[in-house]
Amino acid sequence: MEGDFIAVLANARAGRGRHRGLLPGVLQALGAAGHPVRLLEADSGVGAEQACHRAVADGAVALVAVGGDGTVHRVLQAAAGQHVGFGVVAAGTGNDFASAVGVPGEPIEAAAGIAASLEAGRAQRIDAALAADAAGRERWFCAVLAAGFDALVNERANRMRWPRGPRRYDLAIVLELARLRARSYTLEIDGETLTVPAEVVAVGNAASYGGGMRIVPDADPADGLLDVIYASPLGRGGLVRLKPRLREGTHVTDPRVTLRRGRHVRVHAEGIIGYADGERLGPLPIDMKVVPGAIRLLR
Repeated sequence: MEGDFIAVLANARAGRGRHRGLLPGVLQALGAAGHPVRLLEADSGVGAEQACHRAVADGAVALVAVGGDGTVHRVLQAAAGQHVGFGVVAAGTGNDFASAVGVPGEPIEAAAGIAASLEAGRAQRIDAALAADAAGRERWFCAVLAAGFDALVNERANRMRWPRGPRRYDLAIVLELARLRARSYTLEIDGETLTVPAEVVAVGNAASYGGGMRIVPDADPADGLLDVIYASPLGRGGLVRLKPRLREGTHVTDPRVTLRRGRHVRVHAEGIIGYADGERLGPLPIDMKVVPGAIRLLR
């Protein structure tokens, strides 16, 4: 494969398939930059990441994710820390990273912006977080790592075979609420160690997760810092009352909620699987550091 091309990873199932018919137009808009456009083929998440890494090795000038946060997360593994440009066409149900960095919500407009940025030779430097598990396996993430109640819900929902669709997640919430308990967390933030009981714990490079829940509302993906949130025991009623406030980010005014910032964060608790950008990372402890300017964003 010759170099100097735009590589595109598209998830036809993202956003429940509502943008599937727009892909030819997206590819045409990207081609306005004057580079060949190559649609990457993959039959699995692992295969998608491998295809992205191969594209970088073959000389791609840009990697473009067409889909939701899961697709962005896959492409990020090959784009972060590299000179290749990184573009996002938001076509998922959540699009939290795209919203955080000002990507237009209309796919053709987003693709045209990527092409114009590439043609003009301009890119915006955006931070990414590099996470490592206890075995030293590393993964990049760009939005939020969940390590509390929402991580437990994700893990349960992923194990369930019924019901299908959004109802599975709703049922997982009910089941996890029934067994809700505060856990003891050890948080290390830039060398300071805290031991706290909590039910909600998250670390954000961007403000939101889960399709617009502004868990760390003041997080800035270009400030060289990670935002850390934890909430002292809320109980079932307190957690249920807190959740609707996440859309506006007003939950941070609750006196039981604490916000911190740091460049290096480590989170540990027993029995928790961490999820970043909605994707499963693995059991805590997870060590995270912000890498300023790790992404060359095209938009």
